[in-house]
Amino acid sequence: MQTKEFKAESKRLLDMMINSIYTHKEIFLRELISNASDAIDKLYFKSLTDTSVGMSKGDFAIDLKLDKENRTITISDNGIGMNEQELEDNLGTIANSGSLAFKKDNDLGEDVDIIGQFGVGFYSAFMVAKLVTVRTKAYGSDKAFKWESEGVDGYTIEECEKDGCGTEIVITLKDDTEDENYSRYLEQWEIQSLVKKYSDYIRFPIRMDVEHTHYHDADDPEVHVENEVLNSMVPIWKKNKNELTEEDYNNFYIEKFNDYEAPLAYIHSKNEGVATYDSLLYIPARTPFDYYSKDYEKGLQLYSSGVLIMEKCADLLPDHFSFVKGLVDSEDLSLNISREMLQHDRQLKIIAKNLEKSIKNELLKMLKNNREKYEKFFSAFGLQLKFGIYQSYGAAKDTLEDLLMFTSSFEGKKVTLEEYISRMKDDQKYIYYACGPSVAKIEQLPQTELVRDKGYEILYCTDDVDEFVLKVMINYKEKQFKSVSDKDLELETDEEKAELTKQAEDSKEMLEFICSALDGKVKEVRLSKRLKTHPVCLSSDGQVSIEMEKVLNSMPQNAENHVNAEKALEINASHPVFETLKKLYVSDKDKLKKYSGLLYSQALLIEGLSIDDPAGFSDMICELMAEIG
Repeated sequence: MQTKEFKAESKRLLDMMINSIYTHKEIFLRELISNASDAIDKLYFKSLTDTSVGMSKGDFAIDLKLDKENRTITISDNGIGMNEQELEDNLGTIANSGSLAFKKDNDLGEDVDIIGQFGVGFYSAFMVAKLVTVRTKAYGSDKAFKWESEGVDGYTIEECEKDGCGTEIVITLKDDTEDENYSRYLEQWEIQSLVKKYSDYIRFPIRMDVEHTHYHDADDPEVHVENEVLNSMVPIWKKNKNELTEEDYNNFYIEKFNDYEAPLAYIHSKNEGVATYDSLLYIPARTPFDYYSKDYEKGLQLYSSGVLIMEKCADLLPDHFSFVKGLVDSEDLSLNISREMLQHDRQLKIIAKNLEKSIKNELLKMLKNNREKYEKFFSAFGLQLKFGIYQSYGAAKDTLEDLLMFTSSFEGKKVTLEEYISRMKDDQKYIYYACGPSVAKIEQLPQTELVRDKGYEILYCTDDVDEFVLKVMINYKEKQFKSVSDKDLELETDEEKAELTKQAEDSKEMLEFICSALDGKVKEVRLSKRLKTHPVCLSSDGQVSIEMEKVLNSMPQNAENHVNAEKALEINASHPVFETLKKLYVSDKDKLKKYSGLLYSQALLIEGLSIDDPAGFSDMICELMAEIG
């Protein structure tokens, strides 16, 4: 028996396999089971056309065996096996095909299916093994061979005895270290868990002797061993929809994704063509506890031919649909050498785009057919849809705008934008909205008076992001959004405009005096077109509204550099207080200054803003009360 050396390039790749390519050492079991499944596949397909094989699908299996005493794990299959030359080619020389993908500095290229071409997954065993022994016998051969290696130093090949065709791989585990507990792979629960996680849908049974302990007598527990199949073999997403019930889908979701509540909806798709894949997606009924935090990690499980490749593939979901749970199984994706990560290829992008359309369509269907369920969904994840529009600077508008909901002044219920414009009056130019911390407080805003008086519906924006979203969207179906606090609501008749213009001209000097008295706190003081019963309010003149100012200044990063909206103080010319102001302008300008400050403070409080001098405001109220007395 002669020890042979790996070729130079093989040594480099093997060293990479052991030390850097794989993120998780536990992947070795997935790779070896996948190789065993491939070997069985070859013989199974041969059996379909060659009756001499004498085996049916039910005869094939993968067997695992744990030996704690000798620290070994054995993976056996009754597949096609290998002859001596194949053993030499497949295990003695990594990348022996001379592929252009294996280049200097191990630049493996982006367009090569590494696993399919090289079969390097076998060498992941050396991440956990100090010795790997392979016994194999090719179908139709009388001879069996043993391949053995301790790693980069080389390998040996010699004849051996073996019953039946197939391959047996024996891994002798490394000794435990302070950093690595290799002994855990000798525990049956660990192996059961890894098979369930990575290889549950391998289409041949994966069997192992499993110990069960029964405590009929606490002092003398009974232990017996059963040979059990560890994998379920046929994934639910590979079954036809007519084979499955809603209960089947819901049970799979609860078990697979660790939820205690059934999902609101599921989307089971089979796609062929440019991108061939199966997908099973779920829309949860509630937000995970960390969903609206930086700790939440989005992504779908990604399988390749039933083998788990990634636990969370973030590239398959846009951020605005990050709440979706589920999986994708495709044979078409290009994997990198470790089969843990994807090459970013066209197929992945096509799948992601298709999934986005499917999710949107499912939500629209829910909105149309089950309003109660959709409103439950929107209560949980509507904020994420809004963030999706805002964070994309409006790029996701077309995808998401029909899914948005806001509480409306019309019966106080949630409405969509489509429902709002379907009720718009013939002469209505804008979609009107008002912002505030709650519906109750918005309804008390003086700025809403004129819009409601005209009989127009108002959308109530109670989430911090709402106004930012509407500003980014600009319009919906050619109808522009307009805040009830905007400078000009364009709701007055020509007669009303003319009358207000005349009043403003007559009071021009007084209004300028009040503006000066407020010492730069407002850009302008003007007579209001929107107030009916209230004496005063604030409106916005610039791009940043008063509500946006509040939101931005509540953020930690703006603690020192405050954002200020351009404010205007509006006074109701029909309110008795206006007559008092006119009299004071003539008789007592000092008192008018105080009243100006008082009115401005009132307007701030109505908006939910803090006032600069609460004590001074209180003193002024008391002074006014004393005068009345």
